[in-house]
Amino acid sequence: MTAQPEITQRDLRTRSREIMDAVQHGQTFTVTRDGHQIGELVPLRRRRRFVPRGEFAAMSRTAPDISVDAFRADQEATAEQELGDRYAR
Repeated sequence: MTAQPEITQRDLRTRSREIMDAVQHGQTFTVTRDGHQIGELVPLRRRRRFVPRGEFAAMSRTAPDISVDAFRADQEATAEQELGDRYAR
C-alpha cells in the first residue's frame, strides 16, 4: 500500500486546478497546515446506476430462497391493519 501524497494548504490554493484534476482521476491527497495533517481530499465513489444482466443473474442464483408464507406473515405483523379513517381519533 503506497502512502498518499501530502500537500500543503498553500499548494492546494495555488495548484487547485491541477490537484482537483488528479482527484477527479482517482488520486487521494492528505492536506497539511503548519506541518500538521488536517484533512484528506478523496474522489467520490461513483455508484453504478445499472447492473449488467449477467451480473444480476449470477447474484440471483446465489441468493437465499424466500418463504412466501414468512414474507406475508412479516408484512401482516408490521402493516397497519385498520381500514378505517386514519385521521379520525
